[in-house]
Amino acid sequence: MRNRDIIVIGGSAGATQPLKQILGGLPADLPAAVFIVLHIPAHGIGILSTIASSASRLPVSQAENGMKIEPGRIYLAAPDHHLLLSEDHIFLGRGPRENMVRPAIDALFRSAALYHGPHVIGVLLSGLLSDGAAGLNAIKRCGGMAVVQDPADAIADEMPRRGMEATTIDLCVPGAGMGDVLSELAREQAGDVLPIPPEIKLEVEIAAGDRIGSDNLVSMADPVALTCPACGGVLSVVKESRPMRFRCQVGHGYTADALGKEQEGRVDEALRVALRIIEERAELVQRMAADGRRAGRAAVAEMYEVRAAEYREYADMIRRVVLKSLDAPVRKREA
Repeated sequence: MRNRDIIVIGGSAGATQPLKQILGGLPADLPAAVFIVLHIPAHGIGILSTIASSASRLPVSQAENGMKIEPGRIYLAAPDHHLLLSEDHIFLGRGPRENMVRPAIDALFRSAALYHGPHVIGVLLSGLLSDGAAGLNAIKRCGGMAVVQDPADAIADEMPRRGMEATTIDLCVPGAGMGDVLSELAREQAGDVLPIPPEIKLEVEIAAGDRIGSDNLVSMADPVALTCPACGGVLSVVKESRPMRFRCQVGHGYTADALGKEQEGRVDEALRVALRIIEERAELVQRMAADGRRAGRAAVAEMYEVRAAEYREYADMIRRVVLKSLDAPVRKREA
């Protein structure tokens, strides 16, 4: 019987320190392969590699397409590619971004769940929003184990908390003790194999770059009156997903909070564009009023002056909304 020989780790803001603690605690004879996705800029992969190499007793490699999965090794996601697992090999996917990132934590977690089921230990570290929560849920649905960094120990506690909301967590551990915990779990016998939900297989295929198509999408999601921030296509809400998620026909994926963050930026941009257009309109109408007075057309000038005043009121209203929207995140952080 196989042990829990696949460890997948995901993190974002504030995850480098607990990752260093984890890798420093893993023994040289670890009977599992470790796969890591951090949502950091592509140029930061060299820093990540340095951290992993200096902190670990295990050999560290950046994942390459077709690379064989071997126990006792650490594999880092390659920039701008989804890190995906098959039964015994790694493959790199160029499928659509998920939550605006590639590689995506969820894509790695789902592929591990699909091909390795109960042999998987999923680990979610510090980070913002709910990246990784859906993937952790997939691991649990396929019989694997779910571990999160203790939110009280995380610099950014949103990702661990969202993971705890999305599924039943097996362990909640501070970063300093997680290496020892994972070493023990990896030596345990895995549980029973569970049926694989078909939507998990479909989403792994999307991450790999396969065409999703309307027929496939409707099998796992229902259309809603929302548009994809990346391509402008119609979004569909994934059925019975935890957390709430959306996919477009191209395959771009979003959790509800990530979609909300994207929309917030676009609303602010739209308001500023509207403000500029209305202020320009007020300026033009005011000049038309002045020109009318110079030409002796008092009635026309008065009409334009009234319109200019109305446009300035609209502009002031939009300006107050923009300022209020900028102030809201500040108040939220202070609270």
